[in-house]
Amino acid sequence: MAEIGLQLYTLRDLLASDFAGTLKKVRDIGYRVVELHTYGGYTPAKLRELLDDLGIRAVSCHVPLVRLESELDKVVEEAKQLGLDYVVCPWLPPERRQTKADYDQLFDILRRAASTLHEAGLRLAYHNHDFEFQVFDGATALDTLLSRLTEDGVQMELDVYWAHRAGYNPVEYLQRYRGRADLLHMKDADGETGAFAEVGSGVLDWSAIIAAAEAAGVRYYIVEQDVCPGDPLAAIQSSLAFLQSRVKA
Repeated sequence: MAEIGLQLYTLRDLLASDFAGTLKKVRDIGYRVVELHTYGGYTPAKLRELLDDLGIRAVSCHVPLVRLESELDKVVEEAKQLGLDYVVCPWLPPERRQTKADYDQLFDILRRAASTLHEAGLRLAYHNHDFEFQVFDGATALDTLLSRLTEDGVQMELDVYWAHRAGYNPVEYLQRYRGRADLLHMKDADGETGAFAEVGSGVLDWSAIIAAAEAAGVRYYIVEQDVCPGDPLAAIQSSLAFLQSRVKA
């Protein structure tokens, strides 16, 4: 069954001031699965101890492209120490996503990374924003990338907000990449401003998204709110409550 998790980037300011205390609050709110974006000053081994003590499991981590490119062996070592299942490429610097040639170069980097991770018992996933929906030669950069990365279990970590923001239906992407969408980023869009919003409070069609996600085999619904206008702890609690009422877990 699918599980509901939290991308800790949502709480980055709180984590920066009190990493362990904020993780405890995450646990108390009800999350038992997280996706990392930083180690909070801990070594991977010490962070694993902290998470184990709290009863929280890190299933994935966002790792900058430059690390996948230049220190992949260290990334693998850290992922094994943390007990991760997935390593996620989360973001492309603007200068590395301007042309089709940029994405061709990205494919080569991710292909090598995916192979190495697969050999270590890990999977690579790619997280989208809106810029990957730029069209080259009649296809979005995201579709071209995913269609080429078919080996070694490479996954799409679809961010439903950013697909919607780019003018694409996340349901269609879940249907298109059935079996390759283990991780799904969950955030809503405010109906008036288009800003980030708690899951269930905006305009996204969650009944359709969750139905498509179940059919696609999504394993982790990961709450992420890039910006929280109010209390981010209240925001993640609201999103969790909504998803618990909708997701078969």
